[in-house]
Amino acid sequence: MSTASTGSRNSRKTQVGFVTSRSGDKSVKVTIAYKTPHPLYHKVVNRQTVLHVHDEKNETKVGDKVEVMETRPLSRLKRWRVVSVVQAAVADIGVAISEQDVAETVPTKITKA
Repeated sequence: MSTASTGSRNSRKTQVGFVTSRSGDKSVKVTIAYKTPHPLYHKVVNRQTVLHVHDEKNETKVGDKVEVMETRPLSRLKRWRVVSVVQAAVADIGVAISEQDVAETVPTKITKA
């Protein structure tokens, strides 16, 4: 016989990753990057996992570092939800840069003497 304990929940997995896409209302994609050795060549290989996450308050932006928690299935793909924003993304100023500005700052091999 199972008994329901009041106020206790099962421990759930948490992950920290970066928001890479805002795919719809209250939905984001979070990418979790990690490194693992190749089984044969023993070189370190970069890998990533993409999670479909529920963002109830629509508070995240692309580039934010967020903590996500495992939850019950919310849709066909969403099994995670946003717990908190660990670090907000750097805001873009939105100023257009011309080719001339880039050419002035980038050093070239050809220099006029």
